[in-house]
Amino acid sequence: MSMPLYEIMPVVALLFCVAFLVYTVWASSSPGLWPIPALLSLGFALWTLHAVAREGLTGFWAEHVRNAWSNQIWFDLLIGLATAWTLLLPRARAAGMPVLLWLLIILCTGGIGLMAMVARCLFLEGRLTQGTPNP
Repeated sequence: MSMPLYEIMPVVALLFCVAFLVYTVWASSSPGLWPIPALLSLGFALWTLHAVAREGLTGFWAEHVRNAWSNQIWFDLLIGLATAWTLLLPRARAAGMPVLLWLLIILCTGGIGLMAMVARCLFLEGRLTQGTPNP
């Protein structure tokens, strides 16, 4: 008996997340990691387009107001987003990124924009360590 797509994808996402987290523990240089969050952002954006096409632009909201667990998941996403933003902001400023623009992107796209911002920050930090000025 095969598993439906919507039961398989959370497991696939979990495996990718764990693999990425474990890989970063042993990675020699975080600036060289920028392609990984860039690809994750792209993949998540494509999945989000699928979800929007199937469920509509605001379909996520019904999922977050359904019950206590739905609320808890929403709160967890917001806390994670705020934590990541707080930790990434000084690095983004140091790399010369337009942080208000990135904040707007993140507020509109959530994890997609956050992963794209991480990728861009790591890319710019890599250029700085190589002595190449950032565009």
